[in-house]
Amino acid sequence: MKIIDLEPGDPRLIADLLPVLRELRPHLTEPLLKSVYEEGHPQGLRFTAAYDADGTCVGAAGWRTIANTVDVRKLYVDDLVTAERARSGGVGRALLGYLEARARETGCTLLDLDSGTQRLEAHRFYFRERMAVTAFHFGKDLV
Repeated sequence: MKIIDLEPGDPRLIADLLPVLRELRPHLTEPLLKSVYEEGHPQGLRFTAAYDADGTCVGAAGWRTIANTVDVRKLYVDDLVTAERARSGGVGRALLGYLEARARETGCTLLDLDSGTQRLEAHRFYFRERMAVTAFHFGKDLV
């Protein structure tokens, strides 16, 4: 498996990563992803893609490093998804391992993510990867 970070403007963002990312975020369109990355990149947003031996994108992660008063410095995972056809094949574990290594390299004290309450299979995966539920996350729709 090959795991690479994709910079804004990289054509693989749309051709490779977007179809996988849409399995988790079906509302994303090409223009919306470009817009989000254009705005989010200066704020630290990055996208990482996992490719299988055939060169097919089978996993995607959106993430950023955040400084805050709680954790001082953490790597926050916005999106983590394995393509349906590649699940249970180690893609998620490889991506999470890659992100953990990035977090350690950059002096983070925590690897952090939120997962929707309905995503029970994802929760089982996170528990297997020795992640813990450490807080409630609250939100209020403004739209």
